[in-house]
Amino acid sequence: MKNTILHKANERGHADHGWLNAYHSFSFANWYNPDKVQFGVLRVLNDDTVAGGMGFGAHPHDNMEIITIPLEGDLAHKDSMGNTETIKFGDVQVMSAGTGIRHSEFNPNADKRTKLLQIWLFPNKQNVEPRYQQITLDVNDRQNKLQQILSPNPEDAGVWIHQDAWFHLGKFEKGLTENYTIKREGNGVYAFVISGSVTINGQTLETRDALGVWDTEKLEITSTSDAEILLMDVPME
Repeated sequence: MKNTILHKANERGHADHGWLNAYHSFSFANWYNPDKVQFGVLRVLNDDTVAGGMGFGAHPHDNMEIITIPLEGDLAHKDSMGNTETIKFGDVQVMSAGTGIRHSEFNPNADKRTKLLQIWLFPNKQNVEPRYQQITLDVNDRQNKLQQILSPNPEDAGVWIHQDAWFHLGKFEKGLTENYTIKREGNGVYAFVISGSVTINGQTLETRDALGVWDTEKLEITSTSDAEILLMDVPME
């Protein structure tokens, strides 16, 4: 298909540090692929597994919208804004790094792993005042439909960020079809399959595969097994 890019799960960057097993959809840290630097304003999609009791020490960020979605287990967060929180499955956390923040993240449970997606988007405003937001979603609201988890609007469902982006999570039984309409002209969608298999506009995707689609108005998503999917609707420039 034209105006699409297929990213297979086994083509992602991979770093196994023992305590951290990380897969990178886009160039990150020591892994660089000139064909996988970003998708529009989507700069980072890291698929991380953190061993029990381990984590990331305090480190800085600025001028980036950082979204964390736990898939399994817990993640303890501490930052220079004074936030001390634990993020659990069903939660979504966002930090607008803006003029600069420092934060640490670790797995507070010694006896079980934590799995998470961490996503970075370039903001549409530079040097904003840093902010933190965390919400708990009803995961039943994504059963056989798309649940909005992020938007540009503080009054809308989900967290909000400084960017014209919308994220949705859906968990579908086998054989269902869902249509998704792009939220903003000029946006594209990066669809990431968390589990199972789907077809999107006829393209088959398996677990942890991703498909970027742009210059289109709609996506047709069919689950070819029980499946969970994350849609990231983002500006392309």
